[in-house]
Amino acid sequence: MKKSRIRRLYLADYLITPDHIIPNGGVLCENEKIIAVGGVSGFSMNEELELFRFENAYITPGFIDTHIHGAGGFDCSRAGASRNDLAAMSAIMGERGATGFFPTVVADEPEKMIANLQILSAAMKNPLPGADAIGINIEGPFLNPEKAGAQPKHLLGKIDLKFAADLIDAGEGLIKIMTFAPELANADKLIELLLSRNVIASMGHSLAGEHETLRAIDAGSTHCTHLFNGMNPLHQRNVGLPGIVLTDDRVTVELIIDGRHVHSRMVDLACRCKTLRQIIGISDGTMASGMPDGSYHIGPSEIIVKNGFSQNSSGKLAGTTTMLDAGWHSLMSCGHLSETKAAQAVTRNPAEHFKLFDRGQLLPGLRADLAVFEHTTNRPLLTVRRGEIISRAQE
Repeated sequence: MKKSRIRRLYLADYLITPDHIIPNGGVLCENEKIIAVGGVSGFSMNEELELFRFENAYITPGFIDTHIHGAGGFDCSRAGASRNDLAAMSAIMGERGATGFFPTVVADEPEKMIANLQILSAAMKNPLPGADAIGINIEGPFLNPEKAGAQPKHLLGKIDLKFAADLIDAGEGLIKIMTFAPELANADKLIELLLSRNVIASMGHSLAGEHETLRAIDAGSTHCTHLFNGMNPLHQRNVGLPGIVLTDDRVTVELIIDGRHVHSRMVDLACRCKTLRQIIGISDGTMASGMPDGSYHIGPSEIIVKNGFSQNSSGKLAGTTTMLDAGWHSLMSCGHLSETKAAQAVTRNPAEHFKLFDRGQLLPGLRADLAVFEHTTNRPLLTVRRGEIISRAQE
């Protein structure tokens, strides 16, 4: 049976493509694809066209969050034992303008990590109601215990190449990125393994010095996990991981954009040092994202959320509850980026870095992934994923 044609035109005060601002613009979609983008005067209205006109609003590509541990009561590291399921996470992310995300897991006992990845990868292959679960992000266990963050120190450390391969196998082709500490023995062999399996090797949770960091980059590591968090501080003589990745154009960096994890001047520093395409905004969100204050988990670690602020029992920052729709504006206020450049950090940049070339921009021929926001409040009004309306705010 021939698939029926659905044509929808979305109009708003302006579009962030994200390379350009188009005033009084529209995005014309047919089924799962964008077929035209431009000023409203360039579109003709006809009876078969579904028209969505938004006043005091703007349209962006759908957000892509490549580092998020959970949302809506679902913990990606405990896929079989969370309050809710992956569908709940997908739905709430769709409500907040995201059309894609990488479920991110932390260190646990080896057998528990393997079992969790098998459950998570199976769940990702089922249809989801909101944002698409695109790939899996593994943050641990090959991390420096001295920079454990909210993860249990006893679960971190030595690089085990067989276990690394087992983790990738358990993900059934969905593992896209893994964090490691470059100073650990066999880091170069881990990078080689990851690259051979098409997994990005990301440096983080580390006390790596200049030599160790450069050796990892030379071996093929092109990514840095949440720059400034979980690593040695900047130092005028002992240049380590943050100093190197800020100044090496081979490396793309993540920034947690919740306004708490990174001081505004450090956000500004990163935005001054890195080229436009080398900054990816992430939420680092937990299962408490979109949920009320209370007790939650990141894997085996308990966290407490009070007034939207997430920390573990010892008072360390433990992920966030701030999703990208609320966080990306900090790249403008703190990093002094233009609206288009800030938007690129949560749309085009993650798409390009992870070779998702069919999305991340409002361009003809790409997936119909877009989000509409109220201009004065930045409140999400509508989210479209592959041409399907997955969320619409009540009037």
